[in-house]
Amino acid sequence: MSQNSPTESERSAAAEEALRAYKKLPDNKVVIRFKSVGSAPIMKQNFFKITASHKFQAVVQFLRKELRWKPTDPLFTYINSSFAPAPDDSVAALFKVTRGNLFHT
Repeated sequence: MSQNSPTESERSAAAEEALRAYKKLPDNKVVIRFKSVGSAPIMKQNFFKITASHKFQAVVQFLRKELRWKPTDPLFTYINSSFAPAPDDSVAALFKVTRGNLFHT
């Protein structure tokens, strides 16, 4: 072992410091606009802030709750009326791909 390599306690301390710094990062949020299409009910409020680190499944669950729909009721979501994201896609990645125009219909 060379003299310049960190000891186990130094590596542990560095890892704990990195974790503390990560936890202090602000929770980035993105604004999402919901737009009803066809016979879908119109929402009273269309714009919502959602944490960017969430998966798209959280957006679907949030939308079901807002609409008071059962988990068995069919719900189709599209971004910019062009594609349906997978439930495991992150909101941040979808926001980046759409260049900040994240509209769900």
